[in-house]
Amino acid sequence: VQLQASGGGLVQPGGSLRLSCAASGSIANINTMGWYRQPPGKERELVATISTGDITEYADSVKGRFTISRDNAKNTQYLRMDSLKPEDTAVYFCNVRVRLTGTSTYRAFWGQGTQVTVSS
Repeated sequence: VQLQASGGGLVQPGGSLRLSCAASGSIANINTMGWYRQPPGKERELVATISTGDITEYADSVKGRFTISRDNAKNTQYLRMDSLKPEDTAVYFCNVRVRLTGTSTYRAFWGQGTQVTVSS
């Protein structure tokens, strides 16, 4: 399974970005999709997740500013980020739990990471 993330970049405080992450490969089903981030010098942390029933969860630090969504037909997830703050600066990673074709269990896969920098 390959995950291709895109949409990162440099944005001023208060600005917006939308990240995308497309999964490809021998995928039978994807259940939970999510975004994590790793700020400079810190550990990776959860940003948001979305289930197959579109139930979403967010880190307290991004509630009301970030929106996660998914397009199951395209095996793609999105993260809309509004009102960005300098403390949102991090490498953002997408994560999916996938059941591969011909198997019965789910495995987690990670994207390569995309840099988001919020600075004036």
